[in-house]
Amino acid sequence: MSARLLRRVLQERETAPQDPAAAAEVEREEEEASPPRVAARNPFDLLDEEEEEEEEKEDEVYSEQPASYAEQNRSVNKKPINAVPETNKKSKKKKKKSKADKQVSTKSRDEKSLDSILEDLSIEKKSMQQRVNQNERASGKEIEVDETTPGTSSIISIDPKHLKAENEMRRIFGSKVVDSLENQRNVPSSSTSRLRGVRRVAHNPRKTLLVTPSSYWPPWDKSMSMDIVETKSGFNYFRYIYDPSVSHVQELFEVAKSANDLNAIAAILAKYPYHPESLLTFAELFKYSGEHQSSADAVEKCLFALECAWHPLFSPLHSNCQLKYSHDTNKPFFTALFSHMKNLDRRGCHRSALEVCKFLLSLDSDDPKGALFCIDYFALRSQQYKWLEQFAEEYQCDNSLWLFPNFSFSLAIARFYVERDATNGEASDHSDKSTSVDLMKQALMLHPLVLRKIVDKAPLKDSSWTQILRNVFFGSAKPGSPSLEHMINIYVERHYIMWRFPELQNLLKDAALLVIESLKQDNREAQDWACVRKEAFSSDKNEYSHLLVSDFSDTTPSLPPEELRPFMVAPGMVHEMPPAEQDQGIEVRPRAPREVAGRNPALVFLESLLPWVDYGDNHHDENDQNNDD
Repeated sequence: MSARLLRRVLQERETAPQDPAAAAEVEREEEEASPPRVAARNPFDLLDEEEEEEEEKEDEVYSEQPASYAEQNRSVNKKPINAVPETNKKSKKKKKKSKADKQVSTKSRDEKSLDSILEDLSIEKKSMQQRVNQNERASGKEIEVDETTPGTSSIISIDPKHLKAENEMRRIFGSKVVDSLENQRNVPSSSTSRLRGVRRVAHNPRKTLLVTPSSYWPPWDKSMSMDIVETKSGFNYFRYIYDPSVSHVQELFEVAKSANDLNAIAAILAKYPYHPESLLTFAELFKYSGEHQSSADAVEKCLFALECAWHPLFSPLHSNCQLKYSHDTNKPFFTALFSHMKNLDRRGCHRSALEVCKFLLSLDSDDPKGALFCIDYFALRSQQYKWLEQFAEEYQCDNSLWLFPNFSFSLAIARFYVERDATNGEASDHSDKSTSVDLMKQALMLHPLVLRKIVDKAPLKDSSWTQILRNVFFGSAKPGSPSLEHMINIYVERHYIMWRFPELQNLLKDAALLVIESLKQDNREAQDWACVRKEAFSSDKNEYSHLLVSDFSDTTPSLPPEELRPFMVAPGMVHEMPPAEQDQGIEVRPRAPREVAGRNPALVFLESLLPWVDYGDNHHDENDQNNDD
């Protein structure tokens, strides 16, 4: 009997209830009276059978799954026929509920099966990777580890969030203040263009990691590119190259530099606004004239152009990229990075300066710009004390870093602040290491000359320092070697501002008094430390003579505008460049040597810093003639 016929019979029995015996006789009479029919199969039963077969297979894996819909149908069909529902309305609700239960159970079963399959796949993938690693270890192969993954990064790996000064300025002052300053910075350029009757076309420069290009900067001229020189020991060595179409620009710059012709350099920038060495030249001139913002803009413009020329495999986030300073075309990038680092420090963005310093140190292991002599300073100013201790332990160098004057004192300062944070409730895992007083005592025993220079440079005007310096160990201290003396001068020039904090003065004073007490008991300890100092810095030559002490100074010499007028070029004095073919064929004779007599000594000193300035020997000859008379 079909389900429809069964429903009709049940409805009839509900309206006219009968005895069970009579109902059975009526049903038998209806079946005998009805003609025999071929059993028609419901097409939906095929789906039930397929689900039944699939569930029989899945029951072996998912034994906790609910019963299938076909089994529920079979259990319903096994019920007695005379089990009649109370009302028609309740039967409809039960039907709807059974359909909803079917959908929910099917959905939950699919979700559970999908989750279990994904878990099986992840376990299988992990086990396969483990088997591959085990096979490689068994065969003696070394497994290469990606340096950019967390947990395996190098000690000088760079955090891109802290590279740009704008991000640090927003963390310090807020986004509204920084955005308003940037809008004010862009207003003068637009107003000037309207006054001149020129409509400036706004465009969106490409995004870079080191600097944020301004909207009024011209598009990059693609005058430079970068190629791979070689790949050795897992490192890729790169080099900047000029495009052949603009190779004559560098020759024009060399001619203008030898002639001390700033008009010619300005003409180069008028036609090629992203020439690196021309931008760095004007950045220095702006700096000495006191226009630090214009100098910083020129440096950032240079970095923008050099970053746009990067090779696809070159990135500061990778620790396998090397850019040797020995190539002449790479030198502007080092100079621009070092100047940018100092500009960030002047703006108070010490964390960004630390990231740039790490990038500068990672480019060339020879450290041509002396990044090792200021990286500890930026770490202390940005409160990266634990990182500084880790860096001193893990960084590979010819000598131990704690032997250098800057690291010997900076590690003691870092330990002092770590101990202070530990007393304030923060967890510390440095209980087994030396205390800050012990480290400061070792630094003073190793470099006693630093104390006298710090007292003079900071300055420390307490009367107790006068008594300490009267001690023979500190009062008659000598550097021992030219290299060490130069390093001490760089350290004092770079770090003297740190010793203006009262807590560090107390630390230095306590350590100095302990040194005096220990030397009273045993004077041989001073001789031992002198032997260590002599062995660590045994060269008779100044190995760091290429590093100028003035490059690590916060103060910049400045001159009045009337004194710098011969050096500076006004915007209206920029001339158009002659054709390249004519420039290459003309020999430009350099200017006559400059005279020194009767000029401002500060101006002469500033002029002597320029590498292309020639004073000649005329003043020496005149002095010799005056002496003969």
